[in-house]
Amino acid sequence: MRARFGQFSRSADAARRNILSQFRTSPREEDVAAFSETPSAPPVLQRITQAPEGLCLYAVGDIHGRMDLLLRLVEQIDADAAQLPEGVKPQIIFLGDYIDRGLQSRDVIEYFTSGALDRYDPVFLLGNHEEALLRFLQEVNFGTQWTRFGGGETLYSYGFAPPNSRASLNSHEEMAKVRDAWTKLWEAFRERLPESHLSFFQSLKPYHVAGDYLFVHAGLRPGLSLEKQSQRDMLWIREEFLDDALPFDHLIVHGHTPEDAIHRDDRRIGLDTGAFLTGKLSAARLFGTDVAFLNT
Repeated sequence: MRARFGQFSRSADAARRNILSQFRTSPREEDVAAFSETPSAPPVLQRITQAPEGLCLYAVGDIHGRMDLLLRLVEQIDADAAQLPEGVKPQIIFLGDYIDRGLQSRDVIEYFTSGALDRYDPVFLLGNHEEALLRFLQEVNFGTQWTRFGGGETLYSYGFAPPNSRASLNSHEEMAKVRDAWTKLWEAFRERLPESHLSFFQSLKPYHVAGDYLFVHAGLRPGLSLEKQSQRDMLWIREEFLDDALPFDHLIVHGHTPEDAIHRDDRRIGLDTGAFLTGKLSAARLFGTDVAFLNT
């Protein structure tokens, strides 16, 4: 995959143009995989934040069906956690978007539900792509839209081939065939989706607070208290959150918007480094007042 898409330019603008040229996205859901602009020089950090006493937190960015990268990152976390002082508990917080775009989406969910990470008391947050799968389970007509931003790869990973919706443009007869094909796929997918996977998707949290950090998939809307934040913003917000300078009560740790490097300033830490394209899955290590990073 890296050979196909090549290395990202060091310029954020070039990265944005590159990724936008590769995808047809859904205008309704606004899941545009655009790389946000990053400053030419790192910001001067003044805010000191602290993780809960006795915990070392590892926050992991968007996985998008890259089981290979997830296993490599967990190996790094294992090695790091083994060096923690006695009595310190490591915990992993996953920021959502475990599925779609990568063909190992099912494998990622199977890994999460297998208990393989129980030693880390993992926290799993809801991403907009998990929300899309849950919506598809309720609305057969959402299938075509979901496949436009990566759902097709998830369906393939579960053994289903999405119907060719372009064929429906040829005639009313073809349209009826495609509609019937989607209905059959939808019924079969609902029937064959493992119960453990369904329970996992339904159990995902919109956000998590620990110490001076708030973990969320996309971000928060500036100027609103946590109680007034909408789940849609937590899963989908981009520019209104990224471009604002207003600080929050907590330092926001998030994914959702791919950047060509980990972003850190006094407002937020952005951990989506476009793993499904770049091969770079990133994590933040938060221990005491220290902030460090791991990536594949």
